[in-house]
Amino acid sequence: MTRIAVGGFLHETNTFAPTKATFADFQHGGGWPAMTEGADVLKVMRRINVGLAGFVDAADANGWGLIPTIACGASPSAHVTEDAFERIVTVMVDGIAAAGPLDAVYLDLHGAMVTEHLDDGEGEILRRVRGVIGKNVPLVVSLDLHANVTPEMVAHADALIAYRTYPHVDMAETGRACARHLALLLKTRQPLAKAFRQLPFLIAISWQCTNDFPTKGIYDKLAALESDAVPTLSFAPGFPAADFHDCGPSVFAYGVTQDDADRAADAIVKLIESHEDDFDGKIWSPDEGIRHAMELAKSATKPIIIADTQDNPGAGGDSDTTGMLRALVRNKASAATGVIYDPVSAKAAHAAGVGTTVTLSLGGKSGIPGDEPYTETFIVEKLSDGRFVAPGPYYGGREMEMGPSAALRIGDVRVVVSSHKAQLADQAMYRYVGIEPTEQAILVNKSSVHFRADFEPIAEKLMICAAPGAMPADTATLPWTRLRPGIRLKPNGPAFNPPSR
Repeated sequence: MTRIAVGGFLHETNTFAPTKATFADFQHGGGWPAMTEGADVLKVMRRINVGLAGFVDAADANGWGLIPTIACGASPSAHVTEDAFERIVTVMVDGIAAAGPLDAVYLDLHGAMVTEHLDDGEGEILRRVRGVIGKNVPLVVSLDLHANVTPEMVAHADALIAYRTYPHVDMAETGRACARHLALLLKTRQPLAKAFRQLPFLIAISWQCTNDFPTKGIYDKLAALESDAVPTLSFAPGFPAADFHDCGPSVFAYGVTQDDADRAADAIVKLIESHEDDFDGKIWSPDEGIRHAMELAKSATKPIIIADTQDNPGAGGDSDTTGMLRALVRNKASAATGVIYDPVSAKAAHAAGVGTTVTLSLGGKSGIPGDEPYTETFIVEKLSDGRFVAPGPYYGGREMEMGPSAALRIGDVRVVVSSHKAQLADQAMYRYVGIEPTEQAILVNKSSVHFRADFEPIAEKLMICAAPGAMPADTATLPWTRLRPGIRLKPNGPAFNPPSR
């Protein structure tokens, strides 16, 4: 039987964000399944939209024997603590070392992890795994579309394969793609040539959506370039909030010959660079956006849906800023918004009970400049223990654990408040506290793009607003200090010059 060690360790690091990722955050998961080790990994990682789950399904079909190590993820945030990284990687690497003779290793990683002690978390993981398995055992890795791929990652892996959708509805499919590629390597026993290119400008996450031009066309072309000569080709637009040398978009190809790999990679790079002007769009201020949404809602038959993009917990925000809530109330909108992460307020709402009024200092606790707690009196409309299933295309049936939660109302604005944070990317994240999203005039979601997978079908119009938050919609406004010299801070933006010491 073919024996393959597997594991997963995912984190998207915003080095400008207010809160670090601790070991406890990975134990909980925060939108990812809770941490599992050993045989439990294969029980949890099935029939959900996660790379490792897709690989497990394909391994079963191929009759492969899997040796699971550890699987975990945490909500995007600032750096992964050294303690968390070392504890998790030790379990993974020791598990691989103890597995005995292996035919291959598959890992489900993010590709944009920065730790307290390492710029390139995934490069270090792959270096340690390669040190255990030797140079001849195939090592294949699935990556997030937002990976900031580094030369070390490319050097240590036989193949890196990135998601192709944002919203990420193909995470499990990417795991299956890794299985297909690994089957090829096991059959031919021949390594493939690698080509790796880094692009010359950062791309804000709001303009990476693969439902839209130009990204959709780029991925269509990328798929068309794959062949027997180029079994896999990836474009990672990158996560543009990690202040280190290799932050940014990249292309990586694997070919039967070096010329095959180089030609495919260069063709995609040329296409991406030709669309530099198109990676941009309209961003509304909070009041401007709310007033426009209210006007649209007068004749709409479906909700107007706004992305509160700068407080997206899927990009390192704490999901607790109040700028959009204030704009909704100030403009007397009829709307629902969420999820505001505030365990203290959620606890107070539970203590007060349904139907009561409660005065809270809601949200605003992460220290974002221009933001502060919103002190007002709210009506408690519904309470929840925070446990529910998110069946939409992004979460893909994951069991969610948001902790004690509440639906609060002020005027005609309803607010989802939780005790754990996760990106509002599923309609169930309103319904679990009794708010029916399809019946709202306006929805304001703390998300950038992932919400579109489940909300686009019920939306009259989608908009993006920028209230104060940890993930600026304009990447050129971040206080960069360590990028590689010359990379443009946004499409057609200024080139980065390292500050003089």
